Amino acid sequence: MSYQVLARKWRPRTFHELVGQAHVQRALVNALDQGRLHHAYLFTGTRGVGKTTLARILAKCLNCTANGRGEEGVTSTPCGQCASCQAIDEGRFVDLIEVDAASRTKVEDTRELLDNVQYAPTQGRYKVYLIDEVHMLSTSSFNALLKTLEEPPPHVKFLLATTDPQKLPPTVLSRCLQFTLKHMPPERVVEHLTYVLGEEGVAFDESALWLLGKAAEGSMRDAMSLTDQAIAFGQGSVRHADVASMLGTLDHRHILGLAEALADVDVQRLLAEVSQLAEQGPDFAAVLDELASMLHRLAVAQMVPDAVDNSHGDRDVILQLASRFTAEDIQLYYQIGIQGRGDMVHAPDLRSALEMTLLRMLAFRPQGVPKPPRTPLPLRSEPSGITAGDPNAAAQVASTSAALPAPSPPVEPSPSESHRESDQRGEVAPQTAFSAQPSQAESEGPVIQEEPPLQEPPPWSVDTEVTAPEPEPEPVSAPEPVAEREPEPASFPEPEPEPEPEPDIVMPSNAMAENGSDTLDNALWLQSFDSLGLGGLTRNLAGNCLVESDDGKLLTLRLDPSQAAMQAEVHQTRIERALGEQGKPRRVAFYVAELPSNVETPRKREERLNKERHAQAVDLLNHDPHVQKLQQAFGAKLIESSVKPAEQLR
Repeated sequence: MSYQVLARKWRPRTFHELVGQAHVQRALVNALDQGRLHHAYLFTGTRGVGKTTLARILAKCLNCTANGRGEEGVTSTPCGQCASCQAIDEGRFVDLIEVDAASRTKVEDTRELLDNVQYAPTQGRYKVYLIDEVHMLSTSSFNALLKTLEEPPPHVKFLLATTDPQKLPPTVLSRCLQFTLKHMPPERVVEHLTYVLGEEGVAFDESALWLLGKAAEGSMRDAMSLTDQAIAFGQGSVRHADVASMLGTLDHRHILGLAEALADVDVQRLLAEVSQLAEQGPDFAAVLDELASMLHRLAVAQMVPDAVDNSHGDRDVILQLASRFTAEDIQLYYQIGIQGRGDMVHAPDLRSALEMTLLRMLAFRPQGVPKPPRTPLPLRSEPSGITAGDPNAAAQVASTSAALPAPSPPVEPSPSESHRESDQRGEVAPQTAFSAQPSQAESEGPVIQEEPPLQEPPPWSVDTEVTAPEPEPEPVSAPEPVAEREPEPASFPEPEPEPEPEPDIVMPSNAMAENGSDTLDNALWLQSFDSLGLGGLTRNLAGNCLVESDDGKLLTLRLDPSQAAMQAEVHQTRIERALGEQGKPRRVAFYVAELPSNVETPRKREERLNKERHAQAVDLLNHDPHVQKLQQAFGAKLIESSVKPAEQLR
């Protein structure tokens, strides 16, 4: 079976047989059924996607005589049996003039072609001019074509096809209906080849079809040609080894082996895979390119599993492999691979350059991140089926992938953090910093209990906006009450606060030590959260947790699924160290599940208290007589978003 026979047999005969071009099919079918015909159509797209085939089908629709020979005989479903349809299929229809613009670029050729436009069709209903690779025409040829293209006779239709529409003059583009045919993805190519080979009774390996679909690079015509070549090479069958040998491409299974060795941090296996590759005499630069491409797919699999490229037909394998890497490792390996690709020109030989790049990946692997996890990715799009849906998931928790943290609103620093070093290592500062936190007592009582009003109205600061011309800056920036209250924040560390808040300020710093119970519950977790002295990403992670269970040895924290990507062994270690310093030594494990809406996390509690303080500060300003005078005298306007309680400014 030759390629010509295979391609001709499976060439689309109607719009409904086109593969992967439903958007163009729908537009043309509707236009033909409604009689809304244009005089010029432009089909664009990469090679082998069906531009000229589509133009021939449209020519058959315009000239099919199954429904009569008048204008009402135009149809979107050509019969394929009438004289016109058969003549077009066989390439002998007089009124279908096909022109290869690549070989007829001169203006004389175009003028000769257009000399017969004025004459009526000889055999069909319309005279159709099909100009392939129309962008190859010269400027003079376009000028000669332009007038006819703008006002053609009613019996003439122009069908233009090109792979490079940017080279067409705007005057030509504006006179055509343009349809862009889609690039064929490997999935669609494999699907079509599976159908064709099944109908032909040819034995094949699915993995071999994925190699053909990748090699076709979006062209269905090239895919059919390569398939015919593979049938001949494999003596009537399409097998993976034969196709790989025929194409001379790198065996994708070796790249998977390299990635698995990197995931297991197995240097011996890594070098063994390179040794096996060397026996095939590959292009080692291409090996590094393929590995970098796979690392990119692994990074996408961790963040958005549904968006993984399936051009190799190994989507499930990529998703499983992605769960064995941390996000930091993938990003580092990718960067080292890209850098190593550029350094290959300076290496003594390409194999040593590849080996050094792979060894460099493992040598520079961060030591402060978790080991490769063995649990499913927390970033899958269906986390409820992995963790939240299992009632015993608390017993299965383990260190999972330390993926890049998802974007989240920044956490306002608490007053205690402003007097504490918050470096990357999570060191805990002295507990004296908590004396500047007068509102910690509000955390006592049930979680959902409404908080009492603040004992002492906090000082405030505000930006005001004066709308009147030439405002006076002095009364706006320094009203008298503010000047009198300004020294008050400095008095918090002194032994002069009112007697009511004093026990509340001391309580959070030793709440765990003074607790009579050996176990932690969520109320005590909220009450003593700030006394842990956590900072940075660790504080953000712990602030989105609730106490799931505590048996005196293992503290299980339920984590909001939106923060699951932040899990890392370094944060777990910091929380365990902070608990030990508070007299509650525990091992900490995370359990990813939806949080109940009626229970507060430390993060939600902090946001609620900030809103209450902000609302109280705004209310104080609105009732301040000096602010009211400014508003009346100058038309000043209070910008509520700029109001910040004094606790947030220190």
